[in-house]
Amino acid sequence: MAYTKILETIPKSYFGKTMGRKLEVGSKPLINMAVGIPDKSVPDKVLQALTDGIQNPQNNKYGVFRGKEAFKIAIKKFYKDVYNVELDQDKEICILYGTKSGLVHLPTCVIEPGEGVLLPNPGYTDYLAGVKLARGEHYELKLYPEHNYLPDFDQVDENELENTKLIYLNYPSNPTGAVATKDFFDTTIKRFKDTNKRIVHDFAYAAFGFDAKNPSILQSPGAKDVAIEIYSLSKGFNMSGVRVGFAVGNAEIIENLNYFQDHTQVGMWGAIQDGAVAALELGEAFLNEQNVLFKGRRNKVTTALRDANIPFEPMQGGIFLWIKVPSEFKSEAYVDFLLKSQSILTTPGIPFGSLGDDYIRVSLAVNDAQLDEFINRIIETNVLY
Repeated sequence: MAYTKILETIPKSYFGKTMGRKLEVGSKPLINMAVGIPDKSVPDKVLQALTDGIQNPQNNKYGVFRGKEAFKIAIKKFYKDVYNVELDQDKEICILYGTKSGLVHLPTCVIEPGEGVLLPNPGYTDYLAGVKLARGEHYELKLYPEHNYLPDFDQVDENELENTKLIYLNYPSNPTGAVATKDFFDTTIKRFKDTNKRIVHDFAYAAFGFDAKNPSILQSPGAKDVAIEIYSLSKGFNMSGVRVGFAVGNAEIIENLNYFQDHTQVGMWGAIQDGAVAALELGEAFLNEQNVLFKGRRNKVTTALRDANIPFEPMQGGIFLWIKVPSEFKSEAYVDFLLKSQSILTTPGIPFGSLGDDYIRVSLAVNDAQLDEFINRIIETNVLY
């Protein structure tokens, strides 16, 4: 099939090509630990709001392009309640049909062709597509376990950093499970505040901080001068299929995102916005329950792996565990081995960047029985380490 030249520059989406594919599975029942789709149900209050929203005739007409006032008010209140961050609902909020769309569209709204974007390695696979669509230059922001997967901007090539206009950060990290501190965000904002560089913090896994509450980058002094944050309802509120999130922060970037969406999205369906309002009204109490659930899963799995001498990176947040592969494998080969020998589907580290090829990513978004069975099966492989 022939693609346009610009589309040919974009690597195939790893998850797009792998979800739904036919698998060569071993003799045991399949355990899918590859995709971060929350395993719990959408909260009842949200389901009721979605149902009522579908029945509301006003929601079946064209809505306001940039979203319902009620949704923006709910976002403003949520950020104030949870992070003590004040937002201007008219200038500092952009509603997104899923955060992935915002993350991919963002470079078009921030950089000019030829300008640079720093992307984490390892990091989320689809950031790169946005850089290519904007005809930007992609530079690696290398993250190492010895630095707790936090970047050292002094190690970035001087010429690349000079040309960089946009920096992607993601904590808690997909795929590594690393987290950032407020001190890190404070230092990063201070460094870039009076430059021509902008920052986007992908906060998709905000709800999951096991040793401390995850800070918002917008809590740092001066953050709104340089940064936006992209928040997802998919993970914390079990709403991955609803496709709703939002960007908040720097007014210029937010206006550019809104302007872009004026021409591409034509407003989000009102029923989805009604459901999102109901979710945000559940507030931090609901998210704390989610955090307790995944912290318990983290503790169970990491204790078992440690006892079996299977190496992994500390999982301080998020929903993914970053497990080292045995020395005779690279990540894709080890994924195939686990699938055929143990009927466990995991994700190879290489799609997340060159520094991921010695790891696999394991999602903890499975029920207790599957988690226990995964532990039993993965321990059977510990002779390889």
